[in-house]
Amino acid sequence: MLSVEFLGTGTSGGVPMIACKCGVCHSPEKKDKRLRSSVLLRSASTTLVIDTTPDFRYQMLRSSVDHLDAVVFTHSHKDHIAGLDDIRAYNFFSQSPMELFANEETADAVKRDFYYAFKEKKYPGIPELDLHVIDDQPFSVGDLQLIPIQVRHLHMGVTGYRIGNFTYITDANFIEETEKEKIRGSEVLVVNALRQEKHISHFTLQEAIALATELNIPQTYFTHISHQMGLHHEVNQSMPKGMQLAHDGLIIAVNKTP
Repeated sequence: MLSVEFLGTGTSGGVPMIACKCGVCHSPEKKDKRLRSSVLLRSASTTLVIDTTPDFRYQMLRSSVDHLDAVVFTHSHKDHIAGLDDIRAYNFFSQSPMELFANEETADAVKRDFYYAFKEKKYPGIPELDLHVIDDQPFSVGDLQLIPIQVRHLHMGVTGYRIGNFTYITDANFIEETEKEKIRGSEVLVVNALRQEKHISHFTLQEAIALATELNIPQTYFTHISHQMGLHHEVNQSMPKGMQLAHDGLIIAVNKTP
């Protein structure tokens, strides 16, 4: 089985959003508190995280992740890569570099933003990284095989992933038919749904619902949620069968064999 933990389910500003006075940002409900979007995947022998958000250090501490085999990136926006420097702790205790997997554009951004980790002469204590550039071909991390899924975030290419019966798509508002075929047959789909109103580069809730319905996914969780979505419990009451908003700390089990 594959364990999937939602480390964060919020959009780039998180929820609550700084300086916002809305009812969602001031909600006392725990499920309305959202760190930036990321998931932790655990199999019998492999632990990996998809994206290192600005909240990465706290997410790892909160979930007691004392071992990490790899980081897999979706794209280069700061809310998905900014926490990478805190990989240093895993380097220290494992005495080995961290395996990173990213498409070419994201790999270039990582090398640019964390330039000091890629210098020939390295300062002591910097992150030790083993960066692998991926394309559209499947690859493996330990006992997990990942199938890249190419989606669009307005004009930006973003990589989603299918691992067994689990598919994770974040920061998207368009998916080609050929890429949708990679998702079909999944038992569980996680897909971004920013808010109710139309957005230039993210699926709305209704667009995400329509995608899950089209692909006939038995269980769908929506993530990358903004404060504009509304209160968690109120929105969830309106969800179709087999669909719900994810929340931070939610853990699900998925059969990792298709």
